[in-house]
Amino acid sequence: MQASTYAVKGSIGFGVQKRTQVLKRFDEFGKPSLGLRMTDRTACCGLRLNSIAMEAELTRARLGSNGIFRSSVKPRSLKAQASDDLESVDSLVPQSKSSGTVLPYVGVACLGAILFGYHLGVVNGALEYLAKDLGIAENTVVQGWVVSTLLAGATVGSFTGGALADKFGRTRTFQLDAIPLAIGAFLCATAQSVQTMIIGRLLAGIGIGVTSAIVPLYISEISPTEIRGALGSVNQLFICIGILAALVAGLPLAGNPLWWRTMFGIAIIPSILLALGMAFSPESPRWLFQQGKIPEAEKSIKTLFGKERVAEVMHDLMAAGQGSTEPEARWFDLFSSRYWKVVSVGAALFLFQQLAGINAVVYYSTSVFHRAGIASDVAASALVGAANVIGTAIASSLMDRQGRKSLLMTSFSGMAASMLLLSLSFTWKVLAPYSGTLAVLGTVLYVLSFSLGAGPVPALLLPEIFASRIRAKAVALSLGMHWITNFVIGLYFLSVVNKFGISSVYLGFSTVCLLAVLYIAGNVVETKGRSLEEIERALNPAV
Repeated sequence: MQASTYAVKGSIGFGVQKRTQVLKRFDEFGKPSLGLRMTDRTACCGLRLNSIAMEAELTRARLGSNGIFRSSVKPRSLKAQASDDLESVDSLVPQSKSSGTVLPYVGVACLGAILFGYHLGVVNGALEYLAKDLGIAENTVVQGWVVSTLLAGATVGSFTGGALADKFGRTRTFQLDAIPLAIGAFLCATAQSVQTMIIGRLLAGIGIGVTSAIVPLYISEISPTEIRGALGSVNQLFICIGILAALVAGLPLAGNPLWWRTMFGIAIIPSILLALGMAFSPESPRWLFQQGKIPEAEKSIKTLFGKERVAEVMHDLMAAGQGSTEPEARWFDLFSSRYWKVVSVGAALFLFQQLAGINAVVYYSTSVFHRAGIASDVAASALVGAANVIGTAIASSLMDRQGRKSLLMTSFSGMAASMLLLSLSFTWKVLAPYSGTLAVLGTVLYVLSFSLGAGPVPALLLPEIFASRIRAKAVALSLGMHWITNFVIGLYFLSVVNKFGISSVYLGFSTVCLLAVLYIAGNVVETKGRSLEEIERALNPAV
């Protein structure tokens, strides 16, 4: 064991200089691990380790080379040690209860999530009516462009959002993002030609692409560790609520064919509220610290977490030490040996999420429900949407208790079983009398399983596992993978179904879900109960 002592000087609390002694444990590769960190909390933060925590530190110090950081049989990989650091070692920093007011600001950010879901869902009910109004009722290709232009714009926006968030900060990026969201909604609502409609959809798509990247990023960076999982999963819940709101907004269409314009115009209101709300919301303290704005970071922490946790959070930020010592990450840095493994995990999670068939199931659910004897498209969509909201609400309550990794594995396992059930309901003759019921049951169970983990967890987990230096751009890259895959599936799904049959396609989705379970078991680490700085030090020990 090799130990080193260093002094950390900083402006914490009232700006006086404090010294912190940190005992760092090095693994056999000579890099520090997260687990052994003995800090003079009295000197740094005005806090004192209790006797139990201190004894735990000393016990771990006595473990030596045969402890949890070394294998007595053979050397372990750095990745395995980082995983152990997160999953096996209890945090030694006693966290005081937050007295801040984070919930209102999470609510403001979730206006972006509502817009995300609303713009995705609003065209489904309105397409038939706007096609007649704009003279494209017989042109399915142009109708396809009206639908898919949003996804193309979202791909551009997701890559742009990371750079904007790094340059201007999280709250200012939200305000900038409200511009294309509001203008896009206005152009769609007032369009007299298909060209104007497509431009409006493109702008709205850019807006929701930026939103998809910065909503989970902002929420993860302003949330207290102990409830970060629950608050982070609220993002997916509000996306589902936005989709449901779009379905509800379409109810008057049957009696008023021009109501589709009002449906698009409604989106202007939350866009304006988002811009106004962010004017009063605190900036991410982690971004402020990276910019060297220490007093502003302390003020933001006081607002979000309470004044009693300012010193504690500032100490964690200083221990991570990324913002003041390294330049802003470039896009090419994401593909360096230092970051690529963790970045690839983020991209893979969104790839599995889309290739597992969620959009295909939603696209095909109407036909499935028709087969079961349910004639109402609204009822079919509402049942799927309700299952999504219920499952996401359950996931929010479990996120900080069960953990991210276990929910992901449970979710993809349930999706694999549901897809298998759907596939069999179309092919097994012995199940023919029950095929309609099984198809409905399989669809609802699939959506429930998806919303328990595969839906909310990737957007929550990514900002947690990415180092602060690359967080915004890495989240944007992963979301770009989401939108590209989404676009391709939407474009080619029906062609694949016509060629191979829906049963074979569902069987393929089931196989993807099983592969996802295996990948998650071997590559994803558990992050519940860990501060972002602790996770960063464990997954990037060279920093």
